[in-house]
Amino acid sequence: MLDAALKGEIQGAYRRMVEELSLTPRYGQRLMIAEIARTLGDITQDDDGKRTSDTHVCVLEAGTGTGKTLAYLTAALPVAQARRKRLVISTATVALQEQVLNQDLPTLASHSGLAFRYSLAKGRGRYVCVAKLDQALEGVEPNPTMSMFEQELIATSGDFATLATEMGQAYGQGDWEGDRDNWPVAIDDAHWRRLTVDHRQCTGRRCGHFNACAFFRSRRELENADVIVANHDLVLADLALGGGAILPDPADTIFVFDEGHHLPDKAISHFAERFAVHGALRWLKTLKSNLTELHQALAVQPTVARLLAGLPETLQALEPALGDVFTLGHQLAERANGLGDDEPHWVHRFEKGQVGEALREQAQQLVVMFATLSRALESIADILRESLDPDKQTGLDREQAETWLPLVALLHGRALEAHGLWLAMGAQDAANAPPTARWLTLSRPGGEAEIEFSASPVSAAATLAKHLWGRCFGAVVTSATLTALGRFERLQERAGLANRYRYQRLPSPFDYANAVLSVPFEATDPSQREAHEQAIVAFTASLGEQEAALVLFSSRAQLRAVTKALPPNVLARVLAQEALPKRELIERHRAAVDKGRGSIIFGLASFAEGIDLPGKYLTHVVITRLPFAVPDDPVGATLAEWIESQGGNAFMRISVPDASIKLVQACGRLIRKESDSGRITLLDRRVLTRRYGQALLDALPPFRREIA
Repeated sequence: MLDAALKGEIQGAYRRMVEELSLTPRYGQRLMIAEIARTLGDITQDDDGKRTSDTHVCVLEAGTGTGKTLAYLTAALPVAQARRKRLVISTATVALQEQVLNQDLPTLASHSGLAFRYSLAKGRGRYVCVAKLDQALEGVEPNPTMSMFEQELIATSGDFATLATEMGQAYGQGDWEGDRDNWPVAIDDAHWRRLTVDHRQCTGRRCGHFNACAFFRSRRELENADVIVANHDLVLADLALGGGAILPDPADTIFVFDEGHHLPDKAISHFAERFAVHGALRWLKTLKSNLTELHQALAVQPTVARLLAGLPETLQALEPALGDVFTLGHQLAERANGLGDDEPHWVHRFEKGQVGEALREQAQQLVVMFATLSRALESIADILRESLDPDKQTGLDREQAETWLPLVALLHGRALEAHGLWLAMGAQDAANAPPTARWLTLSRPGGEAEIEFSASPVSAAATLAKHLWGRCFGAVVTSATLTALGRFERLQERAGLANRYRYQRLPSPFDYANAVLSVPFEATDPSQREAHEQAIVAFTASLGEQEAALVLFSSRAQLRAVTKALPPNVLARVLAQEALPKRELIERHRAAVDKGRGSIIFGLASFAEGIDLPGKYLTHVVITRLPFAVPDDPVGATLAEWIESQGGNAFMRISVPDASIKLVQACGRLIRKESDSGRITLLDRRVLTRRYGQALLDALPPFRREIA
């Protein structure tokens, strides 16, 4: 239970924020604070601080204008501090992350009366490796072998030496903290790869540059922070490493997942596996050709000598095995002759995720080979790390260990990735459970034929349930769009959220009666393509000359066709997503409206979420068709196939709920402030003629309706 003192602290912080910032108290915001405080306050724990209750998660849909960030910070932070836990705020987009870090947390610190420290968490790969930067500044390659290897793996361009010099000066003078995102200009990916390391390559406290390390300096800041701002990808990466590797241990953490509707898709993408055959053959060939140099440098250590001696046999077996799987891939894709001249790529999905006996057998053989290679490289890397410790005697000197560890660790990572893919490709799926999606892609990067094998879970529910919700001390999931068709079932199914958790749709502060939802007489069934395009052209041409409108298209082809067919006087007011970068397009639109001229944005799906044009900048949203996405990607198609095989209806279970969420998001572009008003026009008559149409309409906010 939330004790009186903690309850008073939360209420006092909120009251001070409202008074000092002259905010208007909102019922939905107060209700959100109460729900979070109740959920987190009811968590029970043992004498060691370990959670003992299982109703520690609340899921809150809170629309634009609720004041979500202030609500969850005000409610969750005092509870976290009282329970001696850390608060991790995770977002899906950089824009929201920057807002929380640079606006919301400073405001809370200045006006709430709460005393706390906060910091931003990023992965190791966002920070410069001082050891690598030092090598670059000295102009010294570790040895000719490393240089050859980097030429194979890293394509360099531009003046790397100048970049390294500028970075070294800025870092040494304290003008730059080693964060890639804070460097004043964009950094070429190939250059950055030469200046950073992953967790396998990093030597940690054994590194001679440890005290000056940018990443560990940021980690020390995290250790002292009460609130840590992260993103969904970093949280998932930390969980994949066992939890507590980058962020605090989940058991000692209260998570807030803002933009929580993105979490399931992020998780699926994060746990996907990929393997490009010729790409692997290249790095294996490089390793093989440099074994002599490796042996000369490291064979003074008996264990390393034995491990290196076993590598030729493994590599000798791997090369023909990969050649065989490359040939088999072409046969399975029924593309023995590869791609046609006008085909950029070809995707072959294995139905129901079943790859067939021939590929499964080859996959199982490759699992054994890459496991052998991975174990050998891991053991060598461990010995090299130990050689950096002055208290341990391995027989290798520190200079040799520092020289070769980055290379061996990089190879170990490649071998692990390969092992993961072939393990997933050759595994048997559990009966009556969603299968793993498996597919292969034929392409011609740089003119060379390539086959990439891929495997991905179709649902992250089990992984999130076990490793996130099951392990964390507490969690809040929030977004403006968490429900589909007005219910939480779709999110529960995709994110592994249990029924026993708290779920609530919070009331909006907006008066949606200020907006009209219209399905006009001109609305047409999109299956009649020409008639539908003509209807869009005619409706766009009828928009007022001073109107600020957003027209949302579901396909690039239709956007182009409509643009081409518009009269010149209307086309002069159109800003098409294809023609301009997003930021410039928005700036031009605002400038036109400020000058009293009309402006019409033509946008695709990305403009249906995250675009903020309040007041006069957007008074009319036109949705050309219901936002159904055909599940034709390998992951979506495999899931749909499995649902149908279980007697379900994939369209009603996936497509309609997903369309409901996207339709709510699209309509949400109009009302951004309490004073906003305007019109939403839907030019898809299926919302009136199909059985799912009424459910989609009922899930929308209570706009005034004009149905022709």
